[in-house]
Amino acid sequence: MTETQKNPLAESFNALSLIRFAFPSMVMMLFMGLYTIVDTIFVARFVDTNALSSINIVCPVINLIVGLGTMLATGGSAVVAKKMGNGNTEEARSNFTLIVVAGAVIGLLITAAGLLFLDEIIWGLGASEILFPYCRDYLTIQLIFAAFNMMQVLYQNLFVTAGKPTLGLVLAVLAGIANIVFDYVFIVLLQMGIKGAAIGTGIGYMIPSIIGTIFFLRGSRFGAAKLECGDRLAADRREGALPPERSELHFCKPNMDASVLLKSCSNGVSELVSQCSAAVTTFLFNVTMMKLLGEDGVAAITVLIYSQFLLTTLYIGFSMGTAPVVSYNYGSGNIKQLKKTVRICFSFIAGISIFVFLFSLFSGESIAKVFAENNRNVFEITKNGFSIFSFSFLFSGCNIFSSALFTALSNGKASAAISFLRTFGFIMVFLLALPRFLEVTGVWLAVPLAELFTLMLTVYLLCRHQKQYHYF
Repeated sequence: MTETQKNPLAESFNALSLIRFAFPSMVMMLFMGLYTIVDTIFVARFVDTNALSSINIVCPVINLIVGLGTMLATGGSAVVAKKMGNGNTEEARSNFTLIVVAGAVIGLLITAAGLLFLDEIIWGLGASEILFPYCRDYLTIQLIFAAFNMMQVLYQNLFVTAGKPTLGLVLAVLAGIANIVFDYVFIVLLQMGIKGAAIGTGIGYMIPSIIGTIFFLRGSRFGAAKLECGDRLAADRREGALPPERSELHFCKPNMDASVLLKSCSNGVSELVSQCSAAVTTFLFNVTMMKLLGEDGVAAITVLIYSQFLLTTLYIGFSMGTAPVVSYNYGSGNIKQLKKTVRICFSFIAGISIFVFLFSLFSGESIAKVFAENNRNVFEITKNGFSIFSFSFLFSGCNIFSSALFTALSNGKASAAISFLRTFGFIMVFLLALPRFLEVTGVWLAVPLAELFTLMLTVYLLCRHQKQYHYF
């Protein structure tokens, strides 16, 4: 059996097998969304509202860390999967190792720079004197765990590229459970306040980072055979097959090729754009709702934003799970399977978009009650918002997958354009313009209209690049 045949990405996927392959990534992202919301509820109920506000104040720093990690991970995954598809397994392993090392180094640099300029960063993010101590406690601990945050984001994507999506799911579930348990221990039992929340989150980062590192080191046989990439590949070929316990993708001695890192970053830049723009748009939403409805309006938009994050995890997880398959078939030149994969993906996204839209539309009242059961005004504002905001889910799935598709095809520019416009460009325009005429209704319309206009651009880009990639 050849290496290509053994690689899970080389399977001739049909609709059921492709969904089954992506399912662990979907569940992983959904679970991450759920435990993020639970984490927020712990802070709101067992610390105080100032602590919750301080997390929002320093959130841009967390967005930057996650954005850099996701950029390197998704862009790097496309590079590695493509080379695996081309049969360049030795080079793919070297690139994979270099990308992981780079992520760890970037995390450590963020820790050093962040702690050095900690006070300046917090004041620059707009903290008040009351919120400053909370922000300092929370951000200090988050910066200490920055490298682990980077690593867990990297591994979430690279487990899929290595053909081990289920392992990524298991580790994500373990990390989420650990986060919730330690939140309860540190916040409720030990009364550590916001420091406890930060430590619980940090431990959640550590679990997939440490286990993932052990997994890829175990595959590399470091310290035993002491083989470099080429020697190990030759040994594998002499054996006739990779041992079943080893991953085809594992650590080796990397070649310091800066072009690989630049290609990875350019491919995945749309993910960085998404994270960076999220903080800005959240700020704009808060300011607008504060002017229109005061603190209750800000609370309502917060519920909508968290709900949007949770519901779009299905799209993100599916896109994350299928992107390496697209990259592999593109790299191997298997145009027939590439077309089949893309067709299945868009069909599935269309179906799940209708499901999420209907769920959001008819469950909006129940979701609002979970967050605002004790505040009737916030409940009513949120419930009314869902009736309009829900339409965004009809369009966002196609936009999210198309951005991931272009990333998988190493077209970072098209991916970034889609991501930037749907998460920042169009939202900012509509959010600044519509409330002047439609007031609160304009706020609720901003996201659905941004997704609709982005979909128009997405269709144009897909048609424009059809001759280049032949995915239809």
